[in-house]
Amino acid sequence: MPDLFTVLADPSRRRILDTLRGSEGLLVKELVAALGLTQPNVSKHLRVLRTAGLVAETAERQGRRYRLRPEALREMDDWLRPYRAFWTSRLDDLGDYLDSTRPHERPQP
Repeated sequence: MPDLFTVLADPSRRRILDTLRGSEGLLVKELVAALGLTQPNVSKHLRVLRTAGLVAETAERQGRRYRLRPEALREMDDWLRPYRAFWTSRLDDLGDYLDSTRPHERPQP
């Protein structure tokens, strides 16, 4: 399975996931129309996303329908959780420091 960070580094793949996020699934031709990319380009990116487990496909009479598989993103979210906590704490400390160094405003007579 490809590394999720490598897969998500491509802006076109992120746009595909963003587009799929708001739907129950889209046909390739619908993705092409929504993204303004060529059909071969969309298909290439969908293949990478499918291999990474980020999208699932089903065959229909009109073509293949793709939908987001959030399970793979949950794994990434679990990995990122301690880093978010780290940065939240550091940013809170920075905010406290900045608040303590601001000159106190004095009322004007």
